Amino acid sequence: MTRLSAFFFILTMSFFFSQKKDTAVLISEVRIDAYKKQVPFMASTKSVAVVSENLLGLNPPERLLEAVNQIAGARMEERSPASYRISIRGSTLRSPFGVRNIKVYLDDFILSDASGNTYFNVISPRLIDRMEIYKGPESGDYGAVTGGTVLLQTRSSDHLSAGISIGSYGTFEQNFDIARQEGKHFFELFQNYYQADSYREQSAVKRKQIYLKDRFTYTPGASLNAILLLSDLDYETPGGLTLKQMESDRKQARPSAGSLPGAKEQHAGIRNKMVLAGISHETAINSHFSHFLLVQGSYVDFKNPFITNFENRFERNFALRTHFNFEKNWDHISLAWRLGFEGGTQNILVKNYNNNKGIQGNPQNFDQLKNNSGFYFLSQKLNFNEKLFTDISVSLNSNSYEWERIYPVSEEGRVKFKKQWLPNIGITYLLGRGFSVRGKAGKGNSAPTSEEIRSSNQEFNADLVPEYGWNKEIGIRKEFGNAVFIEGSYFDFRMKDAIVRRQNESGQEYFANQGNIAQKGVEILLESKSFNLKNDLFSSFKFRLSGSFYDFKFKNYKQLDNDFSENEVTGVPKTSLSSLFNFVFFKKLSIDYSHYYTSKIPLNDANSVWSESSLVGNIRLGFPVQIDRAQLNIHLQIQNLYNTEYVAGFDINAFGNRFYNPAAKRNFMFGANVEF
Repeated sequence: MTRLSAFFFILTMSFFFSQKKDTAVLISEVRIDAYKKQVPFMASTKSVAVVSENLLGLNPPERLLEAVNQIAGARMEERSPASYRISIRGSTLRSPFGVRNIKVYLDDFILSDASGNTYFNVISPRLIDRMEIYKGPESGDYGAVTGGTVLLQTRSSDHLSAGISIGSYGTFEQNFDIARQEGKHFFELFQNYYQADSYREQSAVKRKQIYLKDRFTYTPGASLNAILLLSDLDYETPGGLTLKQMESDRKQARPSAGSLPGAKEQHAGIRNKMVLAGISHETAINSHFSHFLLVQGSYVDFKNPFITNFENRFERNFALRTHFNFEKNWDHISLAWRLGFEGGTQNILVKNYNNNKGIQGNPQNFDQLKNNSGFYFLSQKLNFNEKLFTDISVSLNSNSYEWERIYPVSEEGRVKFKKQWLPNIGITYLLGRGFSVRGKAGKGNSAPTSEEIRSSNQEFNADLVPEYGWNKEIGIRKEFGNAVFIEGSYFDFRMKDAIVRRQNESGQEYFANQGNIAQKGVEILLESKSFNLKNDLFSSFKFRLSGSFYDFKFKNYKQLDNDFSENEVTGVPKTSLSSLFNFVFFKKLSIDYSHYYTSKIPLNDANSVWSESSLVGNIRLGFPVQIDRAQLNIHLQIQNLYNTEYVAGFDINAFGNRFYNPAAKRNFMFGANVEF
């Protein structure tokens, strides 16, 4: 079956299927999960943002960038299709690719490995029903990170859908999702296929994914949960360009330079096959006590033909999480305690060969790396008269690793970092209905990941130490007449021993602890409910505006004879603004009109090179076709509406000034989704 005929097959099938839920609520009306500690958003002590269905609908099928970038304090970057970074309050300083310094959970299960690295790009955006983004260190329930925590949630109610999309640059995507309650079982089966040639040379993508879960409530108050994630991701990496190269030809891959071949010649890319399986059990012991236990494992087969070598990496991961919970309510006081442990271990075998135009050549280095990490945590929630809410936690965190060089010489070593006590306290007070103020203080700690300990220069860096620091913030939330919600927060985070990325002349990366960083910022959100205009032509309207205003500076930062103290922190824009306007015409035609503005960005620690500011607009048109109980949702997306020449993800501190990864110019996506 051709792509076009498959597309029209889905269109035809749609006339037999069902219906979409309403999402026209203010964020102040939702409850956040906070890993099984639900609380109304207005009463939460945390700096948290919810990415719900209306924001997730902004994404094209390959990425979550458009939705994440609507969140004040969060920024998702795309160096090339399928190569993403997530920054929470500037946390990509040490991430050339992938997600580091941010803890990621998928439903109950832990997507981050024991060293702190997360293969976020193996997850299809179509799988995610909701996200919660926690900004800054949380410690307690989530352990040692300084950036933040992301909770990805899949379906929790009956759903059956199938969809297909086609678009610019050879894009084709197909998905199927069924979630259903059958007796004591709630199961979900999700399948997705995506491929694209993409905008630049050497940037094609192909991803296949299957996700299975089953929640078996075998008795009231007790359930057994299981998941299985299978992902096969293959994408090419075009590499960074200099400014002159980008201005000459935005679509080209990194060309050869001297004795170094280019990305296309070397067939540079990533091939990542991943299996994640886990099982969890939760039970209510009595009316006050409950217990949770999770065991999971994963295997990763990772291949990376690069300019200078061909890397094979085989990873085995195991993780455990358990906690006891106590809850009790009195007339005017409610109390919740949690005592638990989360830990993981990771074994990695890395083999580097010469890269002979995409084929393994002679061996270079074979290494073994083992990471162990874990934390004990104790947290308490105390609620006085539904007015004063407190959230106090502490965790004791440990991290160590062992390394061994197998070839061409034999050597080994072991590094154990000092255990860290990480306290966290948050207080929220409701001044009235729909009006709260909050304060928060917490310590974060983030150890080097496996890819920083043994980076692409194939050297073990036993001198790296964890970065750490204290974060303090205050915030206000106010709802006006159940129609408009506003939130503002100010934070001051002082990081010590910040880990910074470097590149050598071959483009290989390495990392170093470089001084301290002062991170101060203001984040704002203004959103409305959906206003029913009671007009057949212009039926309803809602809006969302958010912004981040940062003052991030290096402190006591010297590199050889250079003093970078008081320089702006690399890769972090001072100002980010986003907007989303939703219009509904004829009670049917939905138009999402969104913008994302980024101010200029320092591209190296010396602040000698800066990016240009950029404004990117997108528009999405959706039209439902309803017949009986069936609904077909047809959509047309225009990305980069104004044909802006911009970069969605820079290579910071790149050797030879190869900072630039040009993003696609105006492009289109047309698709249909049927919900049964």
